[in-house]
Amino acid sequence: MDVTILAGGLSHERDVSLRSGRRVQEALRALGDSVTLHDVDPSLIPALLEEKPDVVWPIVHGASGEDGSLQGLLELLEIPFVGTAAKEARVAWVKSVAKAVLGRVGIATPDFVTLPQSLFLEVGADRVMDVLASNFGLPVVVKPARGGSALGVTLVRERAQLPQALVHCFAYGDMALIERAVVGTEVAVSVIGTGEAARALPAVEIVCDGAYDYDARYNPGRVEYFAPARLDGATAQAVEDAALATHREMGLRDLSRIDIIVAADGTPNVIDINVAPGLTEVSLLPQAVAAAGIDLGTLYREIVEAAAARG
Repeated sequence: MDVTILAGGLSHERDVSLRSGRRVQEALRALGDSVTLHDVDPSLIPALLEEKPDVVWPIVHGASGEDGSLQGLLELLEIPFVGTAAKEARVAWVKSVAKAVLGRVGIATPDFVTLPQSLFLEVGADRVMDVLASNFGLPVVVKPARGGSALGVTLVRERAQLPQALVHCFAYGDMALIERAVVGTEVAVSVIGTGEAARALPAVEIVCDGAYDYDARYNPGRVEYFAPARLDGATAQAVEDAALATHREMGLRDLSRIDIIVAADGTPNVIDINVAPGLTEVSLLPQAVAAAGIDLGTLYREIVEAAAARG
């Protein structure tokens, strides 16, 4: 097949995107596919119109790659592509909207509130932070309402940490999502396929020496992974069921990664949805593939063929 991988872009996650793109390129080339790696730049549209690839695989992290923008462009160009369609990607990208969708269908997700930076300025930051601390209690998680790779995310254990956490958050966007922290086992479940044909790969457990932030995710040494996760049979099944239900309810396609914290009572709480998960050598989806005993290149070929078949 003639495949064009889109990687790079201008987001904070450019380097991760390029690393992911090269890994997929190598895997597909090893199977004999013709694979071109293209950055997201002014030459992209002319190149796609000239090359007319069988399928495009966008592996671009951050806003333009995950908020439906790039997907919408490919739909306008009528080029088959791997991954979630534009409308569904847009819904998944806005964390508060995605959490509201999940809550309506009974999928557990931590209680939350979203507040713009302007509100803190208008009514007084200290007063807002007092209300947050008294309402949610501590710890809470402060994160950008849109974004990925844990950029701008802080686990706040004490009231005094809130101001810096919000400053950190607002460096990546003007809307903060504050949610009640769930204490438990952190896992990531990768889902492959679309609709009823989707299947969950073994959960990967994440044990970190601190916050599972950007540095921990992409620089080896700070995190210990267990694939499959150290969960009893019933809990492992509940986690997979929650991930599959999320993937299907959100209308995701081809591949996703659902981040979950299993509370002490065994309830899986969905904390994040990734429509363009990282595919680097230390990323979670490739670890799940290995735990399932599946050849990575063969799986990537399956994903590409499914996208191309949609036409």
